[in-house]
Amino acid sequence: MLFKRDDAPAETFPVHRTEAEWRAALSPEAFRVLRQHGTERPGTSPLNAEKRPGTFTCAGCGTALFDAGTKFESGTGWPSFFAPIDGAVAEKTDRSFFMTRTEVHCAQCGGHLGHVFPDGPAPTGLRYCMNGVSMAFRPAQD
Repeated sequence: MLFKRDDAPAETFPVHRTEAEWRAALSPEAFRVLRQHGTERPGTSPLNAEKRPGTFTCAGCGTALFDAGTKFESGTGWPSFFAPIDGAVAEKTDRSFFMTRTEVHCAQCGGHLGHVFPDGPAPTGLRYCMNGVSMAFRPAQD
């Protein structure tokens, strides 16, 4: 199969739901991205323009993923960050689409968030290129 993901055993996560429960809890597009490793079209997320202080959370389970202070404009069409909140995300090798990339997923529910690349700004040099539909935004309290 040309687009097959690796055959590693399925990971287990603290937040677990059945496929039917995920489908009921998420929009069809969020389900496609978070649970089926899809990718949203670039430039379509309202989170691209989000500039307020706050926290970007997992749309699947509400886990805090990225502080707004780590967001930067990458020009890619997807929300990008230079660092996640400690322990919020996990990474895995993704060998789909004839390339090797590093997939980023929520450490609590396993939801697919996007990929991380080594072409970001200081201080980390990383670009966490996230699907906006995989996240929600929680503004900081005044």
